[in-house]
Amino acid sequence: MRRFALRVLLPIAIVLWLRSALYSVDYSEFAYVTRFGEPVLTQDGRTDAGLHVKWPWPVDAVLRIDGRMQAFDLPAVESLTRDATTKTVDKTLAVDAFMTWRIPDAAAADRFIRTVGTAEQAKRILGPRINGRLAAIISTMPLDDLIAVADEAKIDERTERLRVQLLSDRDRVRTDYGIEIVDLRVRRFSYPEAVRASIAERIRSERARKVADYESEGRKMAADIASAAEKDARNIEAQARAKKQVIEGQADVDADRIRNEAHAKDPEFYTFLQKLKAYQTMLSDTRDVLLLSSQHPLFDLLLSPPAKGKVKK
Repeated sequence: MRRFALRVLLPIAIVLWLRSALYSVDYSEFAYVTRFGEPVLTQDGRTDAGLHVKWPWPVDAVLRIDGRMQAFDLPAVESLTRDATTKTVDKTLAVDAFMTWRIPDAAAADRFIRTVGTAEQAKRILGPRINGRLAAIISTMPLDDLIAVADEAKIDERTERLRVQLLSDRDRVRTDYGIEIVDLRVRRFSYPEAVRASIAERIRSERARKVADYESEGRKMAADIASAAEKDARNIEAQARAKKQVIEGQADVDADRIRNEAHAKDPEFYTFLQKLKAYQTMLSDTRDVLLLSSQHPLFDLLLSPPAKGKVKK
């Protein structure tokens, strides 16, 4: 039995032991090699991917670190907001955020192993640190700025401002822990039950203010349109009156010309017609009975009309 163990099991154990001297590095990871617990080598999979040799266990050991992008949700943090009017503490606001991070290079991987160790430990270290900064930033912002949702551009501007302020500490985090913070964003604001009624009232007040602004702008636009319409109407009326005067003046000129031409063609007949018109006007304006002699000049027009003359051409 002992001879069987020496001939079969011992070679297998030796092969397995020697096999522990071989290790591979994937493209998406870092390999942290230690010898008796002391760091010896840090390999970056982007440049050192493939099969490598080390001293067999227990001399050398390999710790692998994921080099891909990683993300985790930060614990919800409650922060007091600021009242912009009274410069005092306002309502409590709960904020949820998330972070994406990675290990950028071999030097950062070495620092990460020495100071943090694992991704779970990174969450425990970075969570309180970032939440503390987030609470400090929120405490300087008025609640009205945080709950204003009517203007999409204002929401984007607020989100970007928060992001820039939160990322201002990224260089120090990389220096301290070897962690590169790729992005850090606020996912949502939630409001405790005790302050929801107050926040709802503020939202209604903001909507009412927007309505008043829109109505005021509408009234101003209506007044401008009405004023422009009245101005156009006055211009049209003035142009119409001017055109009317021109047309009437031209009509009077044409009438005078036509009368003069008719008078020139038969002056005697024209004089006869004018006398008839004068007598007609005179007689139609009175109800008196006139007793006239047959020798009255009035009858001369009836008894002795103008002779048919030659019309001038």
